[in-house]
Amino acid sequence: MAARIRPRAGELLVSTPLIGGPEFARTLVLLLNVDDDGALGVIINRPSEIAVETVLDRWTDLVSPPAVLFRGGPVEPDGAVCVARLAEGAAPPDGWRAMVGPLGLVDLDEPVSGPFDAARIYAGYAGWSAGQLEGELAEGAWVVVPAEPGDLAAVDPETLWRSVLRRQPVPTSYLATMPTDPTRN
Repeated sequence: MAARIRPRAGELLVSTPLIGGPEFARTLVLLLNVDDDGALGVIINRPSEIAVETVLDRWTDLVSPPAVLFRGGPVEPDGAVCVARLAEGAAPPDGWRAMVGPLGLVDLDEPVSGPFDAARIYAGYAGWSAGQLEGELAEGAWVVVPAEPGDLAAVDPETLWRSVLRRQPVPTSYLATMPTDPTRN
């Protein structure tokens, strides 16, 4: 089966052992925007130890558990990005910027509100310039898979990488059995 080189917003990038370096090892990136200028997404399976209430306390009740900041990626790690999914049939609130389907970005400076059924706040994001992500895909550093509605607010984000891989067809699902350090196998 020939791989589609250009992923789409709303899909997941699943890192493979070829990703190199610890920054993206065993990560899932939810793509929020893909166009001719590049791609933007957030790592959805890297919770931090920092509680949302210590940084953005008024958002504590809005975010999905665990109520911690997530490490969204290496770009602008001191900035915060809120990704939320609108509840079905809900009207977008003030400060909402649609990205793909019911997913969008929420302006953290707006008053807290929103008919969301999932929301997470990320420190930083992942970004690729034009052609960069396509090159990494061609090298086999990432596998593109469909996202499911529950992925954004998975209760146990640290096991999500393996869970997403296990639901894929063979041979992609085999990556879920890969040891953390293949050299020690």
